[in-house]
Amino acid sequence: MESTVRVRFAPSPTGGLHIGGVRTILFNYLFAKQNNGKFILRIEDTDQTRFVKGAEDYIYSCLDWCGIKADESTRAGGDYGPYRQSERKSIYRQYAEQLVKSGYAYYAFDTSDELECKRQVTENFRYDQNTRQTLRNSLNIPHEAAENLIKEGAPHVIRIKMPKDEQIHFTDMIRGDVSFSSNDVDDKVLLKADGMPTYHLAVVVDDYLMKITHAFRGEEWLPSAPIHILLWRYLGWAADMPQWAHLPLILKPNGNGKLSKRDGEKFGFPVYPINWIDPASRKKADGFLEVGFLPEGFINMLAMLGWNDGTEQEIFSMDDLIAKFSMERIHKGGAKFDYEKAKWYNQEWIKISSAKRLLSPVKDALNNAHIQDFSDNQLLSVIDLVKERCVLLTDFVEQGSFFFKAPDKYDTNSVKPKWNDDKEEFFKAFADELKSGEFLDSASLETNFKDLATKKGLKVGDAMLPFRIMLVGGKFGPQVFDIAHQIGKDETINRINQALEAFEKYK
Repeated sequence: MESTVRVRFAPSPTGGLHIGGVRTILFNYLFAKQNNGKFILRIEDTDQTRFVKGAEDYIYSCLDWCGIKADESTRAGGDYGPYRQSERKSIYRQYAEQLVKSGYAYYAFDTSDELECKRQVTENFRYDQNTRQTLRNSLNIPHEAAENLIKEGAPHVIRIKMPKDEQIHFTDMIRGDVSFSSNDVDDKVLLKADGMPTYHLAVVVDDYLMKITHAFRGEEWLPSAPIHILLWRYLGWAADMPQWAHLPLILKPNGNGKLSKRDGEKFGFPVYPINWIDPASRKKADGFLEVGFLPEGFINMLAMLGWNDGTEQEIFSMDDLIAKFSMERIHKGGAKFDYEKAKWYNQEWIKISSAKRLLSPVKDALNNAHIQDFSDNQLLSVIDLVKERCVLLTDFVEQGSFFFKAPDKYDTNSVKPKWNDDKEEFFKAFADELKSGEFLDSASLETNFKDLATKKGLKVGDAMLPFRIMLVGGKFGPQVFDIAHQIGKDETINRINQALEAFEKYK
């Protein structure tokens, strides 16, 4: 086997990519990059009945957003293609037949109806060591008769012949020594009647032919491990078997069970990286991108679900993660998904990101809210003013839109109780002073405002809140004089006058 580290993620294009799958991708990618290895994306579309149009493109869109690029894939190509299993169909039968010839597998001619009848009669029926002798397969049918059935085109599958009373061991990079009894595993189908392999055969053959050195996948695949280990042995490839690691589950927020796609709807948070629209139902599931996450925040959050570097550090860039990632630091137990913590990671990344980095996604957020009348330079200044207040990128709409658009409504409950003639007179005078004076910077604006308030006998604090509400419509936003300076003299005056008309009825 090549000494180069080669890892793979092999999704089935059967729907949207759950964040658990993205974390598996991430851990594979980090391990590969840390070891100067290769990350392979292989599309496992052997189950054509569950194929969903658009799912493969969606997988690539998710990886593009996350900043993860496969070294070899259906798009990037590579020396070990094809990287789509349906295009490798001709490869698998020879290995399935090899297993039959060597006595490790057999032909099974049972129809779906016959097996269903068995299930109706026998509770928890399994096709295994205890039942195979009573079923229609090449272990019970004379060899010549079985050969004739195959020549005649009789529908059949190839099943692995699980051994009896055997302990199957392997070393997991996370869990250490793992052992299974062969008696607990049924005779899984390896090659289906349509000639397509099942996952069990395809994953072993493809990992061997693609020289995969490490196989990392979710712990839900642990029950399949004994089948795969036996296949590596039965095909004569045991020396080349990859090192295994079964990653802990991402759990529901309450810790009770695996986080599912339905939990997003139930608890009100995304479980997909980007929006997924089911082609059949047209039902949309929100993605982290669309609700306002930066990919840096999303990746940082995912990495910390079940891993840490052993320090108190929580904020990691992709380069940091590549440098510090280790399989030894992955937890064995599941990690509870905490959406509030996820948002915290995103907020931290918004804070430390430059206005230039945030320009494009913030512009998209504003455009989606039908706010488009601004220049890039204006927006860069606004981002620096408000980013400390934003948890999600969508927060820039509330925290920044008033820089480009006058408020169309006001927080009247905050103004009405204390609005009077003196305050009205003050703001008229301030607007006149602005019109005739210089508009140098926010500090001079603040000085002029406070001096005039003192001159008019007003408490500065009593005038500040109405001024903020005049400019933005509510009790939010950065320093009010920074807002005034940013929107400019004419717009500040216009907003004061517009608000004075609206406040007229409060006296």
